[in-house]
Amino acid sequence: MDYSRYQHLLVEVTGAVATGTINRPEVFNATNDVLHRELTTIWRDLAEDPEVRVAIVTGAGDEAFSAGGDLSDIGARAVLPAQERFEAGMRVIREAEAIVYEMMNCEKIIISAINGVAVGAGLTVALMADISVMAEEARLTDGHARLGVAAGDHAAIIWPRLCGMAKAKYYLLTCDFIDGREAERIGLVSKVTPRAQLLPECLAIAEKLAAGPQHALRATKKSLNQWLRLGGITAFDYSLALEMLGFFSDAPAEGARAIVEKRPPRFG
Repeated sequence: MDYSRYQHLLVEVTGAVATGTINRPEVFNATNDVLHRELTTIWRDLAEDPEVRVAIVTGAGDEAFSAGGDLSDIGARAVLPAQERFEAGMRVIREAEAIVYEMMNCEKIIISAINGVAVGAGLTVALMADISVMAEEARLTDGHARLGVAAGDHAAIIWPRLCGMAKAKYYLLTCDFIDGREAERIGLVSKVTPRAQLLPECLAIAEKLAAGPQHALRATKKSLNQWLRLGGITAFDYSLALEMLGFFSDAPAEGARAIVEKRPPRFG
């Protein structure tokens, strides 16, 4: 498999383990339009690669797994003419669906090494992984409500299953940040480790799984993912539609300005 066509994903295959790195460290690995699209196709490529049995995904640098949607792209879409804005929104919905569904449908085990801040679309990849290992120092938040839109992307399908409805509602509504220890305590991630041990721990897990019975492991993943399909898909599709509808209001522009200016947003 030739991964060189990817602009913002670096993929290295060692033995039976592929390590994919989200590679925009200059903007905390934020997902611009190109990277967002690449995150829809990489899982099928990994699934079809005969050399790969297990995949690890992480972020470049020490500070971020992925800081979510690139605010400059969000701002650019906000000033498009109505029809172009609508078409851009529909494209984003299709891609957001694809990231979640392609990760679920990829028969190979995916491990996320959450090395730093994870937000929005980046958090989708971190939490939709089959096994998530998070650095103690890392922090995550969904962040959609802070931007002024509904928590789409992935939250409705996975958060209630991972940490329960009470915690899901609290953190999705408040957008409070969660560090690695708290994320593990509430069941949002599989394991927590010091940052220096993060990749070695993920590699050890990946090598253990790569040496295991692949049919049994992949069948187990497929079986467990049926719980996400039971009700989760309906909630997920609904949340995506509501999220995109929110981008037609003035709230996201104010939310983005507030994030850039490091101040509380002033929503009407």
